[in-house]
Amino acid sequence: MPSLKIALITPAAPGSRHGNRGTATRWAGMLRELGHKVSIQVDWDGSSADLMLALHARRSHASIRNFAVCCPHHPLILALTGTDLYRDIRSDAEAQASLQLATRIIVLQEKGLDELAPTLRRKTYVVHQSAQTARRPTSLKTCFEVVVSGHLRDEKDPFRAAAALAYLPQQSRIRIIHIGGAMSPAMAAEAQAWMQRELRYRWLGEVTHGKALRLLARSRLMVISSRMEGGANVVSEALANRVPVIASRIAGNIGMLGKNYAGYYRVEDEQALARRLARAETDRLYYQKLAAQCRARRPLVTHASERKALRCVLRNIT
Repeated sequence: MPSLKIALITPAAPGSRHGNRGTATRWAGMLRELGHKVSIQVDWDGSSADLMLALHARRSHASIRNFAVCCPHHPLILALTGTDLYRDIRSDAEAQASLQLATRIIVLQEKGLDELAPTLRRKTYVVHQSAQTARRPTSLKTCFEVVVSGHLRDEKDPFRAAAALAYLPQQSRIRIIHIGGAMSPAMAAEAQAWMQRELRYRWLGEVTHGKALRLLARSRLMVISSRMEGGANVVSEALANRVPVIASRIAGNIGMLGKNYAGYYRVEDEQALARRLARAETDRLYYQKLAAQCRARRPLVTHASERKALRCVLRNIT
């Protein structure tokens, strides 16, 4: 494959710890490993490019439209996020236009294909996100530590794990550590209120990626309680670091963990989540089953697998 000049568009600004920026940075590195030249931009600046790779159908639409007009014969790859797949492409005209303009489409887990019309599916590729690993420290012996990792915004249903604590057995040793920045003052205030109300819940706010990985690797479980996900990188991080997951039963999580995974609970149901947490804490065979199922998915989230998938997306594209 010849070397390409690639304009990689992400709506997340430089320095942002939002998932889209991390994906863009990681993909840029992999594409450079494959011999391409990559420029990461929030909005396309009009500079020469052989190909555009844009994250987010709605928020990157202006860049997608401008590139399609200025370079109509150049390929354009669109990577769909969770809000794209499970909200915007259903009703937003700009997101729908981006789908039509794309030469190829990327979804981040297998169930994402189900949201697309057959004509779009034919040009769509699945690229599972890879994740770094941290040296695994010894788990805390003073409690059964559970991590929630994700920014505080409505799509994440961020306080469902905190709410579940009230339904745990009295003898439970579960403690929730929540990592992620608040996307509004109201969310920050709510997190503070939960810490006052529930002493087993601790919100750390935004931390460095390295610290987040170390906390995850130390924990016994990770909870992902989202209402919608395109293919959460925190799930990839849990798989890579051998941490079992308790997940809301939504398409984006099923596409990451598999339809027969034993750790799902009904979305927005803190009592169901509490039952899963309590069982993982007290039932050794159940915990081992979760760990084995996550271990089986681990090959999907390696650096080599993600880079190979990106190479497939680019194959014969020019």
